[in-house]
Amino acid sequence: MDALFLAGVIVLLVVLFMGKEYIDSRTFQKRMLEKLYQSYGREPDRTYGAEELDHISMYYSKHRCQGQIDDITWNDLHLNEIYERMNTSSSAAGDEYLYYRLRTPVDDIEQMADMERRIVFFMEHEPERRKVQGIFYRLGRMRRYSIYEYLDNLESLGERKNGVYLLYDLAALAGFGMMFYSLPAGMVVLLIVLCHNLISYFKEYKEIEPYISSFRYIRRLIACAEEMGREQLQPLSGKLNRLRECCQQLKGFLRNSYLVISAEKGNGNPLEVVLDYLRMLFYLDLIQFNRALAALRGHMDEVDEMITILGEIETDVVVGAYRTSLSGAYCVPKLHYDERKDIFLRVENLYHPLLADPVKNSLSVTRGVLLTGSNASGKSTFLRAVAVAGVLSQTIHTCPASDYEAPFFRIYSSMSLQDDLTGGDSYYMVEIKSIKRILEQAMRKDAGPVLCFVDEVLRGTNTVERIAASTQIMKVLAGGRTLCFAATHDVELTRLLAAVYDNYHFEETIEEEDIFFPYLLCKGPASSRNAIALLKMLGYDRKIVEEAEAMAERFLKSGSWGL
Repeated sequence: MDALFLAGVIVLLVVLFMGKEYIDSRTFQKRMLEKLYQSYGREPDRTYGAEELDHISMYYSKHRCQGQIDDITWNDLHLNEIYERMNTSSSAAGDEYLYYRLRTPVDDIEQMADMERRIVFFMEHEPERRKVQGIFYRLGRMRRYSIYEYLDNLESLGERKNGVYLLYDLAALAGFGMMFYSLPAGMVVLLIVLCHNLISYFKEYKEIEPYISSFRYIRRLIACAEEMGREQLQPLSGKLNRLRECCQQLKGFLRNSYLVISAEKGNGNPLEVVLDYLRMLFYLDLIQFNRALAALRGHMDEVDEMITILGEIETDVVVGAYRTSLSGAYCVPKLHYDERKDIFLRVENLYHPLLADPVKNSLSVTRGVLLTGSNASGKSTFLRAVAVAGVLSQTIHTCPASDYEAPFFRIYSSMSLQDDLTGGDSYYMVEIKSIKRILEQAMRKDAGPVLCFVDEVLRGTNTVERIAASTQIMKVLAGGRTLCFAATHDVELTRLLAAVYDNYHFEETIEEEDIFFPYLLCKGPASSRNAIALLKMLGYDRKIVEEAEAMAERFLKSGSWGL
């Protein structure tokens, strides 16, 4: 009776412990989901590890195509920071697809219209959006790497066959059978075979262990697709139908991978301990791994398509959240095909989305823009603001402005360049290579118009050659189907290029030994300078400042330094 009572108490304690674990887990998930729902439309607080963006970029790396934002432009425009400011994804699929979308401008009106319908649907239908957010929360991320890094390495496993495992299983059964005829001999044979199997198992399992986590994630991916497929979301009906079809194609993988991912080594459960030894002694999970691997290799396209569709859906939710976080300070761009003779761009109340308190500017042009102004007056920030507006308009159909109208552009920049120490190139060599790639795109006749940005044209060489070469390069970029925005300190260019570029500038106000920048775009070339004034404000020797001012004035009057 005492033994039965003790056993009952133990069972009750186990049940209570398991119940508490279940309730705690559900409570935690509910709390995290509520936090996720409440954070919609707020700036994300996520921090990124040193190499995390390298893993996030893997989907983009696997889906390279013409017209994507190249590395120079991506870095020039600080698009990593814009990605981090925007990304509120809960899953790896969402992380990677959003990165891909920001690097892949669209040039199709119907595709843009379909994207817009999905974004607006999630913005306006909170219950459906919350369901979808919950699904992606349950999908989650992989611990370290991109799923594509694991999928790539599947090929390195080579062709894996189960014949040898089955042969040793038969040997174990033969040893067991011998025990009915000769117990000692049968036990010896069985022991030898099982010892061999155990040693061999650990060697084989070590080889496949890194891929088991990818199997687990793919199963979660399929579960996410199945759950999403059960939703009735009209703007996504075609995509959801395709998800259901992909799930059907991967049933074989689901069936064969269950035993592999269900093995939880060393959790102390007596039943699991017995099952673990059976798996190890008879290669059960290795056999199922090979079967699951074969099933997966036959349907890699379906896995990729599921990641694409799910990533696209979560990105639509993320873009809606990003729009909400801008508190109405955005517009849906008016994009069109290049059917007009003059390429034009019009933007109202434009600002840079990474600035906390930005000054907004408006611009309407039908030809290139030459931008002058003193140091720190806002030229580079304005160039980046226009470029980012073009990228975001053609990727997430969202522009940080009150109005934006332009054709579909191919977008390039040459702004934040550095010496290439590993390649041995000087700054000037890096610069002319960067500009050359823009010229090559501008002269293509078989592609859409180019929107390009150059900050301080050819700053890496001497004044005479810089002005001469810059003039000819800028003339080429002013022709054909190219809209070029360029910033320069060379006021000579404003006269040499006046026939083909509109001149704009930023200016400053100096008051009582201090300098103020309104950051407002003004028409015409700059007429003021502040480089020497800044020397004075920072306490440089008075003689240096006065002599520099005198030299500058002599040059402006005579065109000669007169030394």
